[in-house]
Amino acid sequence: MEYVEPVVGIANCLVTPVCKYLQYHRKLNDYVRNFKKMRDELNCKMEDIELQLKAELLRPLGKIPKKGVENWLKDVKEMIKKAQVVENKVSNGRYLCRACNGKLVDEKTREMKGFLDKSPNASEGLAIEGPSGGLPLPTSELVGEQAVRNEIWACLMQEEVSKIGVWGMGGVGKTTIMKHIHNDLLKEQRFERVIWVTISKEFNVMKVQDNIASALESKEYLVKEEDKLRRAAILSEMLKNAGKHVLILDDVWDKVSPEEVGIPEPSGSNGCKLVLTTRSEHVCKYMGCMVIKVKPLSEEEALILFLNKVGPNIVQSPTIMPTLKLVVKECAGLPITIIMVAGTMKGEYNPRIWKNALKDLKERIGKVEGVEAEILKFLRLN
Repeated sequence: MEYVEPVVGIANCLVTPVCKYLQYHRKLNDYVRNFKKMRDELNCKMEDIELQLKAELLRPLGKIPKKGVENWLKDVKEMIKKAQVVENKVSNGRYLCRACNGKLVDEKTREMKGFLDKSPNASEGLAIEGPSGGLPLPTSELVGEQAVRNEIWACLMQEEVSKIGVWGMGGVGKTTIMKHIHNDLLKEQRFERVIWVTISKEFNVMKVQDNIASALESKEYLVKEEDKLRRAAILSEMLKNAGKHVLILDDVWDKVSPEEVGIPEPSGSNGCKLVLTTRSEHVCKYMGCMVIKVKPLSEEEALILFLNKVGPNIVQSPTIMPTLKLVVKECAGLPITIIMVAGTMKGEYNPRIWKNALKDLKERIGKVEGVEAEILKFLRLN
């Protein structure tokens, strides 16, 4: 088989006009030089296009490459691979005659010139507007939280307020409220981007940086960079180029240094906002936020939510209602707790089981932070 390809190459040369055949034979070195020159020009053009495209995708964020540009880059990379195969064949003397080699490199040179002539026009732009400022988040209904929701929204609309800290005990509904606000911001389109990032208890700078970059659809620009300072610098440029935006940091447990992460200082001049949800009022104050507290539901609001979740048949049971109200009281006005307990007791008509549930709740739930963990213990026992 190793002799088949050279023989086919010679056969192809035999159909070439004699004058052209002699030219390929005599000027093989010239054809090879032109081939290498064209390959280098095409490779440089490809690299230039890639660099310009990368710059466009960063200014502003949210853009995506034009389909024609993506296809051209893909085809050129394949062409350059094929050119390397040809160069290897010629340099290794795979073909038995100079004319065949001359014809081969001439054909590939013409192909590469065709790609070069059809290269994307960078002056016309290599990218187009991509998706909107963000995707809506799944949410649950709000009960009795409209007032604080309106307060947060009013602050977001004020130019002089750039940082907002939404705080309250675990399970009080901070995240749910902010999800609704996130979706409302997308609908209003007052900001170019709405960015949601969950921080969690185990804070890790590089993970937060990756999550923000992912939300900006630009994580690839941080992947190869391991230095935290350089990553912060890159992320800072991304956010500056994202235009007027709202960055929501959900579930912040401790003080976060925006500078360390790479979050530019929001201000009235750049129109950007930073919102964080936390269990600590101190974190809000330390980070210079406008502080907004999310309070537990009132007894009336808590009962309405519980009855809505537990089902109408339970509500109609006069033997259960007194115990049910005490169960709701033990939920401490926390929406997440009310919803979880109501869901567990749904369809349960035995008064004794309700009394046992009340007893378990009293023993396990203190009105302190971390109440969700105790609720989960309760749920596992029922």
